[in-house]
Amino acid sequence: MNRLVRLASLAFRGRPPVAATPADVVHSENKWRLLRYRPAAGAAGRIFAVPVVVVPSLINRHYVLDLLPGKSFIEAMVRRGHDVFCIDWGTPEDEDRFLDFDEITDRYLGRAFRVATRLSHASASDAALGEAKGRASGAAGNARPPHVLGYCLGGTLTAIHAAANPASMSSLTLLAAPIGFHDDGLLSTWVRSKGFDVDALVDGTGNVPWQLMQVAFQMLRPTMGAAKLVGALDRAWEDEFLDTFHATETWGNDNISFPGACYQRYIRDLYQRDSLVNGTFCLSGRPAKLESIVCPLLTVSFEHDHIVPPASAAVVMDRVGSTDKHRIHLSGGHVGAVISKKAATGLWPAISTFWADRDGAPAFAVPQHGLAMASTATSPTATAVPVTAAVGTPGAVATPANERAGRRRRGRTQK
Repeated sequence: MNRLVRLASLAFRGRPPVAATPADVVHSENKWRLLRYRPAAGAAGRIFAVPVVVVPSLINRHYVLDLLPGKSFIEAMVRRGHDVFCIDWGTPEDEDRFLDFDEITDRYLGRAFRVATRLSHASASDAALGEAKGRASGAAGNARPPHVLGYCLGGTLTAIHAAANPASMSSLTLLAAPIGFHDDGLLSTWVRSKGFDVDALVDGTGNVPWQLMQVAFQMLRPTMGAAKLVGALDRAWEDEFLDTFHATETWGNDNISFPGACYQRYIRDLYQRDSLVNGTFCLSGRPAKLESIVCPLLTVSFEHDHIVPPASAAVVMDRVGSTDKHRIHLSGGHVGAVISKKAATGLWPAISTFWADRDGAPAFAVPQHGLAMASTATSPTATAVPVTAAVGTPGAVATPANERAGRRRRGRTQK
């Protein structure tokens, strides 16, 4: 009974301090905003020359990656010296039912990346960035485009943008991002069924209501709510757990409706036709082929992800034209594995190191914790530097694509 009372007390708490990392709005239009995070007080400030732009899912609030002080991916990246920007998609209104896929994926993202590049380059005259700017920009003094991290559907959008605009980013990190849509997951099965009429849905709702999508996600694992309740009761005496649980549930019930026209294209071309993998997708009339992606690539997938099956995320590895490409595959689920303590000491530093190693060789050592992301070869025939897996992380796999290709070539030679 005491555990129930303690768990029920969450209902009387105020809103948890989500999205607490200090930030400034540096660009806004329609409903979306581009946030730029301020350097942490007492930290080294902005050390790296190339900015980072985080693109969250179009239907989820951005602050899952800025969950709580001390439990924030964005806060951790700022403390490591990255100049971090993040898109806040805002809340679409009735008039946004006609907001189409090209406007969001091509023009919105393109402007966000250009603004981040311009502002970060303008700040490079600061003392903390002066030396890094000289190395990274070269004699011509040209600003380098950002490192881009896309989470979930945000990763799908950034991959398509990169395929149509190969020079728009210095590297691409796909975090639990669906790329292939003809998989054995329930979402793919439902949406590709003959009874799913996307046009009728949008005609009837305009923007697809977040409540409808939330119920669909809950149906993927009908017992998940009960499992969470049992787990919360077991740990009801742990203040840190309750704080994180409260924040995660706040985020999980604070969702965004899907702009109608964008949703129609998303379902028809990606889920039903699998056009991105098939090489027939176009963005603003231009081909968006995965092989056109040539920037360094990091793909992160999770073994128990019921929203984005590992195969859906991993298919990008064999399709892109990048020669500097890596995949990290870990145990855990779509959200929990991204915000957990293990992520803070393993996955987060690995992502930071992936960016740092491609920033123009900074003159200081980036701390290596858990997963260590090393630089890899830059030609298809060169030997890649192995990427080590996190010690004590069950099921962790981190494999450079070039190393796998080398093994396949050696196997054929031996036969």
